[in-house]
Amino acid sequence: MAANLPTDTGAPSVPDLVARAEAWMAADVDDYDVADLRDLVARTTDENMGHLALAELADRFSGTLQFGTAGLRGAMAAGPNRMNRAVVIAAAAGLAAFLQAEAAGVRPRVVVGYDARYRSADFAQDTAAVLVAAGAEVLLMPAPGPTPVLAFAVRHLSADAGVMVTASHNPAADNGYKVYLGGRVVTGAGQGAQIVPPYDARIAGEIARVGAANDVPRAGSGWTLLGPEITDEYHRAVATLHDGAPRTGLRIVTTSLHGVGGTAIARVLAEAGFTDVVPVEEQVEPDPDFPTVAFPNPEEPGAIDMALALAQDAHANLVIANDPDADRCAVAVFDPQYGTYQGAETAGSQGWRMLHGDEVGMLLGWEAAQRAVEAATGGTLACSIVSSRALAAIAGAHGLEHATTLTGFKWISRAPGLIFGYEEALGYCVDPAHVRDKDGLSAAVAVAQLADRLAAEGRTLLDRLDDIARACGLHVTGQVSARFEDLARIETTMTWLRNAPPSALADSPVNSVRDLAEGLNGLPPTDGVVLLTAEDTRVIVRPSGTEPKIKCYIEVVAPVDPAASAEELSAARVAARKRLALVQADLRSVLGL
Repeated sequence: MAANLPTDTGAPSVPDLVARAEAWMAADVDDYDVADLRDLVARTTDENMGHLALAELADRFSGTLQFGTAGLRGAMAAGPNRMNRAVVIAAAAGLAAFLQAEAAGVRPRVVVGYDARYRSADFAQDTAAVLVAAGAEVLLMPAPGPTPVLAFAVRHLSADAGVMVTASHNPAADNGYKVYLGGRVVTGAGQGAQIVPPYDARIAGEIARVGAANDVPRAGSGWTLLGPEITDEYHRAVATLHDGAPRTGLRIVTTSLHGVGGTAIARVLAEAGFTDVVPVEEQVEPDPDFPTVAFPNPEEPGAIDMALALAQDAHANLVIANDPDADRCAVAVFDPQYGTYQGAETAGSQGWRMLHGDEVGMLLGWEAAQRAVEAATGGTLACSIVSSRALAAIAGAHGLEHATTLTGFKWISRAPGLIFGYEEALGYCVDPAHVRDKDGLSAAVAVAQLADRLAAEGRTLLDRLDDIARACGLHVTGQVSARFEDLARIETTMTWLRNAPPSALADSPVNSVRDLAEGLNGLPPTDGVVLLTAEDTRVIVRPSGTEPKIKCYIEVVAPVDPAASAEELSAARVAARKRLALVQADLRSVLGL
């Protein structure tokens, strides 16, 4: 990339590594990165700790950070296999070359946004400078902000491309680079969505042709700094979702997990009529160190514990958590069935629990289906292949279309006729007309409104889940995941599973084994394996697209009598969760997780 370095992944000699580092430093544009890399090279000669420095140096130069459908994402440091200004400059130059080829003589328009992580503003500025020098019209967001606002801006401003500098829910050491295409480059359902093949490969090919970072032209000015009106326009779009119902005084606890969503979540809820909103003060302001959470991801154990504790103390009705770039939405409720007197007393022991992403997907999918039926508009409900099959049942019950896609909103958002889409990893698209991506802010409004309307009837979100189970069957989902330091073990584990899949899970024979790498039901090939048991329990095992993890997605399905009582549904859920726990235990054993 930035220094035309060789990218072979063999074990280079120490002199070769040092030579690569010297070449990188000569081409770098950032004094801090140069000093950091020079210090790392010097530490390789230390008698006691030199081996650690050498291993770090080898990893930084083991290849180049690959640009794909997730853009770029990785730890921030100097070197081609890290996120840094030189890598970002190369990415921006490659994107510029791609857009020039696509625009066919017309000046491309690009909108650039960024979050509050370390170096995000620098990476956004470099992107703007490179694109302007290459002849593009660049619209730079006025301040750190949520990813959904950038995704909205791409469509609202008829931009040919959008760049969002963010690592979303990754650890503090990481940063990333998402690319959206729209305007004249991508039309139809995918306009304003994140890139998919073949665009990723074409942009990556242009990036590979970029020379040294310090040779890439960068303008000192020439981009347009957008004003607050773009954020105002986004909020006006979210306001189109307001149901106009009188509010019951629902008390909502919110957290942005030290991200950029704190102000935004407060505003969208207030504009929807929710005035009793209590934020977790320790987490409301952006802080790139994410000091109160081990991983700033609502899915991770413990991430929303402070919000649950505050909800318990404040006698709240609902908890809403966004991830650091506010494109995901987690929802927690008080569920008496989860209360326990064993162990330490916590909000969780009292019964506060986070709804699974599939549960929120069912709730919002049912709402979208109901609206479509009332308006007689039709449409499509879409979810990723690893999400619950309940959404297909909901679509069928309402006479709507359903689409199953590969994981990621770059695929979900492209479903023809989309009126609602979700993925179990807490991503929801409730307003595809304005944002062709997951949006944790508009989803928060939709969830709060539903909870409030149910409260007016003396009911809860859990009661609505019971309604859905009676109509579509009981679907209980969960996960098993493992994080790997040695990335080679991910490929080894997937290969082993393909060659020796389990014969049974929770004592139910595995009747079907499908390799997603061969394609399934018209989907493009992807890395994953689907197991289906005789009792209709489904397991999908796949590597994470954004983290060094293997994830196992489990779904247990049980028929439910349409007239089942709350007690009968409760018993059915207990039985389904026991089966889910058995499957989880079997998977940990079988896969060595």
